[in-house]
Amino acid sequence: MAKTISAQGISMRFVFALLLVLFTWNPTRYNYIAWALAQFSNQMPLVVFVGLVLLMGWIFYVGTATRSLGALGIVLTLGVAATVLWILFYYGIVSTHSTTLITWLGLVLLSAVLAVGMSWSLLRQGWSGQASVDDVDKH
Repeated sequence: MAKTISAQGISMRFVFALLLVLFTWNPTRYNYIAWALAQFSNQMPLVVFVGLVLLMGWIFYVGTATRSLGALGIVLTLGVAATVLWILFYYGIVSTHSTTLITWLGLVLLSAVLAVGMSWSLLRQGWSGQASVDDVDKH
């Protein structure tokens, strides 16, 4: 049975990647790293639990992206994301002095890279009509 992916499916993968990235760290004080550093001695079991849950999310997203895109695909996708930043700087849309904005853009672009990695196999299958080895039914 052929799997298809919709814009909604890609959007949901992006939203979950963005939540994972921003919950882990962002330039505000509302992130896991800041909370863990402040609360480790007071709430060590909870800090460790949340850290392990986040680590599981990272392993899932990065592992899936790596299997889907491969090393070269990851490098190319990161290159596209970096080029987006370059274009924004080059055309003066974003100032190189706007470190907070650059940080937020970097986090959003990292989330986009993870979402592409999560969606790539289904996109490739939809565009080419070829199933990946993981999708072949062994019955």
